[in-house]
Formats: sequence, C-alpha cells, structure tokens
Amino acid sequence: MTEGAPKIRIDKWLWHARFFKTRSLAAKQVGAGHVRVNGQKVLKPAQNVTPGDVLTFAQAKVIRVVRVEAIGERRGPAPEAQALYFDMTEKQEKVPANPRFEGKGRPDKKARRALDLTRKQDTL
Repeated sequence: MTEGAPKIRIDKWLWHARFFKTRSLAAKQVGAGHVRVNGQKVLKPAQNVTPGDVLTFAQAKVIRVVRVEAIGERRGPAPEAQALYFDMTEKQEKVPANPRFEGKGRPDKKARRALDLTRKQDTL
C-alpha cells in the first residue's frame, strides 16, 4: 500500500458498505478469520483496506467477492453504500424449493412414508 492512499479499518468498511448490520458483527467475522483481503486471511479488525483491494467473505449461504471502490465517510443509505464496492460474486442459479405434498391437507401415514423414502434416496 502506498502512504498517500486513503485507508479504513476493514470492520468499519464492511459496516459502511452494509454487509453487516453492526460493526461488532463485522469485527467478529474478521476476528474469526472468515474474511480474506487479496487472498490473505485477516485476523484483526484493525486491518486497513484501500480502494482496489478484493475482499472475500461469507454472507449467509453465499460467498461474496467484492472489490473496494471507495472509502465511505459514513454509513449512509443503501445506494450510497453500493457505490463503495463492485460485486464480483458469481451469479448462482436459484436453489430449487423443497418438495411439497401436492394433495390437500395433511398427508396420511402411507404418503408420509413414501415421502420419507424419497428423501432418504436423495441423500444417498
């Protein structure tokens, strides 16, 4: 990193960009080693990031890959937060919904057993 480049703590930037609801949640993710900056695991929330850095972290069930575009002054509204990064996450197809009972009402014992058998075969 160069001396003149603007920089900010990684936990603060993740909070400004609205990836985490609170700064302490962002700090916990970083402290647990679940965030990478330019491919290197970060263990301290005080690690600085600058524009051009690539962050990789888990958010819910999705692995997010974002490039820092700007340093935020505050945690503003969503459009302002979206201007702070470029999302490089691969688009994933929607996961199919769980199979549902197509009849009316609650399935009887025979239908539940058949449903359980199909679920067991899917896991094998």
